[in-house]
Amino acid sequence: MHVESLPVRNASVSIRLLQQYLVLLKKYPVLTKSVTSGILTALGNLLSQILEAKKKANNGALVHQIDPAGAARYAIYGLVITGPLSHYFYQLMEVWMPSTDPLCIVKRLLLDRLVFAPGFLLIFYFVMNILEAKGWRDFEKKMRGSYWTALKMNWKVWTPFQFININFVPVQFRVLFANSVALFWYAYLASVRK
Repeated sequence: MHVESLPVRNASVSIRLLQQYLVLLKKYPVLTKSVTSGILTALGNLLSQILEAKKKANNGALVHQIDPAGAARYAIYGLVITGPLSHYFYQLMEVWMPSTDPLCIVKRLLLDRLVFAPGFLLIFYFVMNILEAKGWRDFEKKMRGSYWTALKMNWKVWTPFQFININFVPVQFRVLFANSVALFWYAYLASVRK
């Protein structure tokens, strides 16, 4: 017997938003994850800008206004790169390393941390360089100056979250889970790339 859930009219706004998100996730999984990634990535950049402005203000330095172009670049990155790439990565991981494999927990974590994370960070640096309309020398300089530091920080920060994400979070919610953590990660990346 097929049971369809009906929207609860008296439910709180957050419950209705969650219901709508779940409907969209089922109908348009890649698009929903991409839009969510774009929004949360932009918010991470804005968070970075706000924190940096507060830090400068506390030190008595001149504080510049929020850079909407920076947030837009991060939104584009989240929409075009993070959402789709993460969706397909998690889907493929399920096929390549099914939960029936006794070593899947270790294999998934190693794949994510040793292959996906370095490549994804490299893509981030490269795409941001393009979106900032900077040349190859700037890309090389940023790679030499902060890639290794950012990757080590990625391994420290993301490993426990990704362990939980890739082994215990249902596959359809993994991008959302990662995006929630990434809100703060992108704030860090925006500050370290400067």
